[in-house]
Amino acid sequence: MEDVAIINKAEGREIVESLRKLQSKIDEILNPDDFRKIRDILMNAVMAGALKRDQFGLNPILFDLQTAIIIVEEVGLNRASVISILLHKCVALGLVTREFVKEEFGAEVDIIIRGLIRVNELYDKNPSIETENFRDLLLSFAEDMRVIFIIIADRVNLMRQIKDRGEIEERTRVATEAAHLYAPLAHKLGLYLIKRELEDLSLKYLEPDVFYMIKEKLNETRAARDLYIADFIAPIEAKLNDAGLKFHIKGRTKSIHSIWQKMKKQKCKFEGIYDLFAIRVILDSEIEKEKQDCWQVFSIVTDMYRPNPKRLRDWLSVPKSNGYESLHITVMGPGGKWVEIQIRTERMDEIAERGLAAHWRYKGVKDSGSKLEDWLKDIRVALESQSTSDEQLVDQFKVDLYSDEVFVFTPKGDLFKLPKGATILDFAFQIHTNVGSHCTGGLVNGKNVHLRTVLQSGDQVEILTSPKQMPKRDWLNIAITSKAKTKIRQSITEQELKVSTFAKETLERKFKNKKIDVDEALMMKLIKKLGYKHVGEFYKAIAEEIIDVNSVIERYLELQEREQNPNAFSSESRTADGFFAASPDDHAQGNADVLVLDDNLKGVEYSLAKCCNPIYGDKVFGFVTVNRGIKVHRTDCPNAQRLQEQLGYRVLKARWAGKGGSQYAVTLYVVGHDDIGIVNNITSIINKEKNVVLRGISIQSSEDGLFSGSITIMIDDQKQLTQISKKIATVKGVMSVTR
Repeated sequence: MEDVAIINKAEGREIVESLRKLQSKIDEILNPDDFRKIRDILMNAVMAGALKRDQFGLNPILFDLQTAIIIVEEVGLNRASVISILLHKCVALGLVTREFVKEEFGAEVDIIIRGLIRVNELYDKNPSIETENFRDLLLSFAEDMRVIFIIIADRVNLMRQIKDRGEIEERTRVATEAAHLYAPLAHKLGLYLIKRELEDLSLKYLEPDVFYMIKEKLNETRAARDLYIADFIAPIEAKLNDAGLKFHIKGRTKSIHSIWQKMKKQKCKFEGIYDLFAIRVILDSEIEKEKQDCWQVFSIVTDMYRPNPKRLRDWLSVPKSNGYESLHITVMGPGGKWVEIQIRTERMDEIAERGLAAHWRYKGVKDSGSKLEDWLKDIRVALESQSTSDEQLVDQFKVDLYSDEVFVFTPKGDLFKLPKGATILDFAFQIHTNVGSHCTGGLVNGKNVHLRTVLQSGDQVEILTSPKQMPKRDWLNIAITSKAKTKIRQSITEQELKVSTFAKETLERKFKNKKIDVDEALMMKLIKKLGYKHVGEFYKAIAEEIIDVNSVIERYLELQEREQNPNAFSSESRTADGFFAASPDDHAQGNADVLVLDDNLKGVEYSLAKCCNPIYGDKVFGFVTVNRGIKVHRTDCPNAQRLQEQLGYRVLKARWAGKGGSQYAVTLYVVGHDDIGIVNNITSIINKEKNVVLRGISIQSSEDGLFSGSITIMIDDQKQLTQISKKIATVKGVMSVTR
């Protein structure tokens, strides 16, 4: 029965007194048997030895009763919240089931207890509570906002009792959490007194010397300060009454925490803080007369006391972006002391206090978006409204603000926010690109899972990696975040480039071993004939052994033979099937055209790239090769993008500066219906054109009644190419003509 001693005589008396106090405050809203049922459950837990004192040695039953009183007196919650506070430990320990609680006390109690248990589970993952992500996760996990109110009240209760309890490290941890998490939450929820108390108590435990120094200074000056405020206000009240204004005046001393923040910011001693207290003149004015009345008060006050013009803050004429309206003035009071006065109307004060103007943002708390603030404003209003029913309040307490987000932990407790539907793979790339690129899967809450696994809020995730793993194209169907998708695409592009480069080097080495000189234009033609739209796809196929290198060489030699020994036309009655012809190799004649490189370089040796065969009039650029001088490419060359992105430092600007009579070889790709005589019609048009020479033609028919092939011609410039392309396109049966 040693465990029963968890309640000593003194605590027993406190428990009875606290229970009576709590019951007297909410007795009218309790069901007749509520407290009897709760007492029986708690006594069974005590007899079973299940309830233990916490790290500070606090009695769990007494502590929860005290928290419940705070919830009722200082927050304004009632039956469901009180019962949940008293029973959630028993449910978490398995002493009673949630089903039993739901049946005996109602669904609301069950929802709140579930939220409290889930929130407590978060702390078991040792999170870094200072982050805003943890605040958002806390709100999303709570489900019902009363859970947040309860954990704030729980922390206030704990902070009030740990002064001489537990280890210093534990007190420091609790105080730090109160300052960074619970005080800002209390402020957002309109619990301003609780926020102030949490900040002061945190300072008391974290910096006791500072706390007691400021406290003693305030105590020493309290009587004089109260007298000073009364003397300062009295003449103002008289003048305002004489002016016929309706008003009331508030005066309050700054909190110890606020004073310390001021001392640090201004780098001064306590005596250097002139605004230890603030005075608010709050007017009962009609909306159309608000500004007029505020400025009238300003005039009355500044007639009586000398103002500091540097300290005037006019948020009446131009309100703050968050809607805050007020007129602040600092004046020299009796004895040469500066006093800050805030002048506003009831409406303005209500906005500032209730949060429509996001008073917590005005005070410097980081904004988390209008969605959260609008919702919190509704909660504050509901709590302060006497007419709000329990059902309405429950609806407003429901939390679905973060239904489109998930929050997950690393094994060390770091917290990440991801969009709903995010996978293990998304999380891996969120941590680091290298982690994502080598991800093979993960451990979620200790269980091995696939990288496709969708994450849920509160999951603790460890990423598994392997140096052999590399991003795959199907990963784009797994990832949903733009960051992951972008990194995957970049990695795939880099991989494909490496593969293509290796395959190209392999092919070139094979050609060299067979002592075959490669004509780039002929190789491009072969790649097209093999059905590849892009050079990269062709080399990728070689790397993946879809195409045999030796068969490529054989096809190349066949094509080269056909180019060098073309067959001639014999009759216009032939179809396009198997048609292949070439004229003598006519080279450029006349003087070379003038090409200017890099805006001012003329007379520099260059050659035209065979991969795209630029001609006079094309938009071009120069590229400095390793051992073949400067090559000139068209800007729409298949290789242009790769050269400019990866080897941009070797790219030169280029433009045509004059025509010297050169001719250029251009290959046109023609597709059309395989009608009798169509080839003859095409060649007839070419032969009729002045200064156009047919160099070669290769046409193949397909089983579907179409033909496709290439026509190589010698022309003067791009303008002439456009004209002849249009004429060929007009031939009956021709479907397309492309360069």
